Amino acid sequence: MLDPLVASAIAVLWLLLPTYVANAFATLPRGRGPPMDFGRSWARDGRRIFGPSKSWSGFLFAGFAAMPICLLEAWLILIAPPDLKLVPVLAPTVLGAVPLAAILTFGAMTGDALGSFFKRRSGLESGARTLLVDQLPFVLVPIAIGLVVYPSLFFGVFGVWQAVLWLLIFTLGLHAAFNWVGYWAGLKKVPW
Repeated sequence: MLDPLVASAIAVLWLLLPTYVANAFATLPRGRGPPMDFGRSWARDGRRIFGPSKSWSGFLFAGFAAMPICLLEAWLILIAPPDLKLVPVLAPTVLGAVPLAAILTFGAMTGDALGSFFKRRSGLESGARTLLVDQLPFVLVPIAIGLVVYPSLFFGVFGVWQAVLWLLIFTLGLHAAFNWVGYWAGLKKVPW
């Protein structure tokens, strides 16, 4: 039997891995294609809705490219021997995991866009460093949707206090690491 702290860490990372991958993949199209807001401004403040760094190519590429991660996880846990099942089963079949994969990956991209929306409403420019607004929406949106659509899975993972701790550690740590790699690789303009 695993220590509850370790078991929670493994479950959180297992469930959220597709969201982390989607968030990292969003920069790969390098902003090609139309911006998500099509250059439009928000009527109330005259600022761009999302800003120039949120493109449909990044949103769609990241969402679809990260979905296989979730499907691979679903397959791996289904073929694992019972004594090695240390993580939650994502779906009864790989095909059954497709909706969950879409929630995790496209939910991450929606959360990332919402973070940009709130930054623009606060008067912050695209690329401005904003602690927690840059890091949390891309995981909180898919978790919120998952709690409604897949309550047993998501409450099973996030229903313990340790999960919140691991959520913060993994999200802040991996987000920082992926951003630095993206910056060094020339995929991001700023390292945050």
